[in-house]
Amino acid sequence: MIRDQGPASKIWRFSVWALTGLFVINLVGVIAAVILNSFATRWLGTWLPVGWTTKWYFEAWKEFQLSSVVLVTFEAVFAVVIVSGLTGVVTAYALARRDFPGKRAVVLLFLLPLLIPPLTYGIPLATVLYQLGLGGTLTGVVLINLVPSLPFVILVMIPFIEQIDPRIEAAARVFGAGTGSLFLRILLPLLLPGMLAALLLVLVRTIAMFELTFLIAGPTTQTLVVSLYYAVFASGVRAGQSIDAMAVMYMVTTLFWLVIALQFVNPTQIVARSKQQPVT
Repeated sequence: MIRDQGPASKIWRFSVWALTGLFVINLVGVIAAVILNSFATRWLGTWLPVGWTTKWYFEAWKEFQLSSVVLVTFEAVFAVVIVSGLTGVVTAYALARRDFPGKRAVVLLFLLPLLIPPLTYGIPLATVLYQLGLGGTLTGVVLINLVPSLPFVILVMIPFIEQIDPRIEAAARVFGAGTGSLFLRILLPLLLPGMLAALLLVLVRTIAMFELTFLIAGPTTQTLVVSLYYAVFASGVRAGQSIDAMAVMYMVTTLFWLVIALQFVNPTQIVARSKQQPVT
């Protein structure tokens, strides 16, 4: 029998929905205000700006030297994606196909950078990188971002690899397939959706990673999110519209890659795959 919900339950549901609605309205309002202000000629004490212009985007691009910032951002991001992809897929395959003493400890070790706050390990790691002379360099930015990105790729790819029947690989080897041929002709087509999903999400994550990049980036190796921070808090008088224009460009860049990533994977797909057992 289905029991009628009591007054307390209805009040609780109403409170949850009301708080959720207020949060969404506040979030949408903040984003809308930033976007509108980035196109405003002047906006003081009125519901809408007095006039509209796109000049703030051109001024932000020139004032904050965004051409070099965007170039550095994508150099760092794609380096992280390539290195974490190549290393992560191989490591995930080894963890998915091999049992060895301490395997659980190794998996837990890979989980730690995803579970603990980035600053917890970022500060000592940045200290080591500065002592090695990598502070303020693009290499340092890439290395510090690999710490959470590599485990992310590994943990996403393990369920994808485990669902592939090992007998397929065994049959291919019986017919003379070498390691390279086995990977390119059999494993790669089967793993491609998972690889694309993992690497695109790493790309979005790295673009948005502020804490770790901020700790190691120098004046010429700032990514877009770090440059945005300095634009807001650096000394001097700057037009608020140009800063908002820079924020919109950062937001659009992140959302663009996030939308592409969601075309390859459902947000619940990774969790669902992790619950599947290997085929026997």
